[in-house]
Amino acid sequence: MFTTYFVIVILIIALLAWVIFRKQGGAMPAGMQKLDKPLQLLLNAHVNYYHKLSQAERKRFESQVAAFLQYVNIEGVGTDITDTDRMLIASSAVIPVFGLGNWEYRNLTNVILYPDTFDNEYQFEGGSRNIMGMVGSGYMNGQMILSRPALLKGFSAESGRENTAIHEFVHLVDKSDGATDGIPEQLMAHEYAAPWLSLMHQEMRRIKNGRSDINPYALTNEAEFLAVASEYFFEKPEQFQQNHPELYLQLSQIFRQAPAKSS
Repeated sequence: MFTTYFVIVILIIALLAWVIFRKQGGAMPAGMQKLDKPLQLLLNAHVNYYHKLSQAERKRFESQVAAFLQYVNIEGVGTDITDTDRMLIASSAVIPVFGLGNWEYRNLTNVILYPDTFDNEYQFEGGSRNIMGMVGSGYMNGQMILSRPALLKGFSAESGRENTAIHEFVHLVDKSDGATDGIPEQLMAHEYAAPWLSLMHQEMRRIKNGRSDINPYALTNEAEFLAVASEYFFEKPEQFQQNHPELYLQLSQIFRQAPAKSS
C-alpha cells in the first residue's frame, strides 16, 4: 500500500514538472541567463561576431551579455542611454572573454558614455578633444569612459579593423593581473610571456618601418599593441590570420578562441 502511494506521488510530481517545463518553453541550462527579446533583436542586427556563432554559442553569448548588464552599471553623461548603447557595450565586453568561460570584470563597476570625444580632463565640450575611450585609474579606478560615436562606429560597416570599445575591454583583461602591460598573465602560462613579448617587438619594428597594416598607435607601448592587435583580431579575423599568422595564433591561445572562419 505504501509503495503504491509513493509511486503515485512520484508520478504526480513528474507530471507537474513536465507541465511547468512546457509552459516555460524549455528551461534555460543551469547558470544561463535570458536576454530580453528587444536586446536579442539589436544583437542580431548590429553584432557581426554574434552571427558567426553556432546556435548554442549564441545562447551562451546572450547569457553573458545579460549577466554583464546586471553587474556593471552603464550611465550617460550629457546623453541618455539607449538599449542599443547597452547592448553594444555589453557585447564589446563579452567578445574578448567569450572563450574564457564565465569571466567577470572584477576591475569594473561603471561604464560612462559621453556624447562625443573627450580630453584628459574628461571634458567633452570645447578645447582639443581626441580621446574615444579610456579605462580609468586613480580616483577613476573601476570606471570606463566611452564616446558614443566611437562605440557605434566600431559596430558599423565602416569600422574596418577598429573597435574602440573592444580595445578598452582588452585593456581591462590585461589589467586583471594588476598591471596593464600587454601581457595578460592570467590568460597565458609564464613561459609564453617572453616569446609573446619578442613577437610584439618584432611586429612593432615592422610597423615603424611601414611594413605592417596594424594601426601605428600600437607603437605607443606593449599594452596598446595588445589592445590594437586585438581589435584587428576580432573585427577582421580572416584578414588578420592571413597577414599576421603568428600573431593570430598567439591571440587565439590567449583569448582561447579562433574567430577566423578558416580556423
